[in-house]
Amino acid sequence: MTGGVQNITVTPEDDGVRLDKWFKKYYPGLTFGRLQKLLRTGQVRVEGVKTKEPGLRLVAGQSVRVPPLDREKDVKPAHEVSKQRVTREEAAAIRSWVLHQDDHIIILNKPAGLAVQGGSGTKQHVDGMLSALKDGMMDKPRLVHRLDKDTSGILVLARTQKVAQVLTAAFRTKDVRKAYWGIVVGVPPLAQGRVDLPLNKSHSKSGERMVVDELEGKRAVTLFKIIDQAGRRAAWLEMEPVTGRTHQLRVHMLAIGNPILGDGKYGGEEAFLPGAEVAKQLHLHARSIRFTHPAGGVFEITAPMPDHMKATWAYLGFDESSAPPPFEDDVE
Repeated sequence: MTGGVQNITVTPEDDGVRLDKWFKKYYPGLTFGRLQKLLRTGQVRVEGVKTKEPGLRLVAGQSVRVPPLDREKDVKPAHEVSKQRVTREEAAAIRSWVLHQDDHIIILNKPAGLAVQGGSGTKQHVDGMLSALKDGMMDKPRLVHRLDKDTSGILVLARTQKVAQVLTAAFRTKDVRKAYWGIVVGVPPLAQGRVDLPLNKSHSKSGERMVVDELEGKRAVTLFKIIDQAGRRAAWLEMEPVTGRTHQLRVHMLAIGNPILGDGKYGGEEAFLPGAEVAKQLHLHARSIRFTHPAGGVFEITAPMPDHMKATWAYLGFDESSAPPPFEDDVE
């Protein structure tokens, strides 16, 4: 293993995790005794500050300095280190996705098919491109939430650690409202409804996925309403996740018998429209978001749909301009 210093951003998934547990998760070859020595000698830093406390709770968006670990085995972090260099093409691309930017936040319209963070076999991801958006700031913007790789739409970034802490906390509560647009196969029996089904991770030979688990699952709630429908073949939905579980909308729509169009992972063959001239991609888009801006006041923004979804809207005869404003109804 090469011995370079690494500065790794704490992911939203690891928000609140103890520093020693974080090292154990991503650096399994590093013994606790060795970690204690690194802490005592000031080689581990959080946000540039030396810490000797293994029980320190990390916050999403923080930067952890990991010193050279030549003597350890299997020390490469599971999520991989974000790339330090961004190509001109990548810089131009991520700048073109910016919908809004101020001194506190940046809003991106993430394209479908691009991962938010790195992982096994993932060479290109949003986190690895964020240094192109520093624009005079000392640090690159920080992720405060995630989107599935195949889901397009609004991704919120914090420009400072303080803002990252505020927004990460807001995303854990109902202080942030998100509206998604999607096409589902078939038409739900109700014009609008509420799905309240607990979700849990399931591991199998085919990989990890989320499933409805009434016994051990975490509560997950989704509100939905039909905006338009193409006969009984497909429906255009607006979906609002009240909770924020992984793949929540995809699993909940499948559970009510209407998989999201193009979601082969969960819906299999039932997630496609035989004979339809539409892209075989996931038709799920983070359309709108509303939250309290760190500088005060309510902030709301909407993201244009990706090309493959615009084409499907046209093919099915849906009129984007006919959609009602998001967040018309209060969440319970």
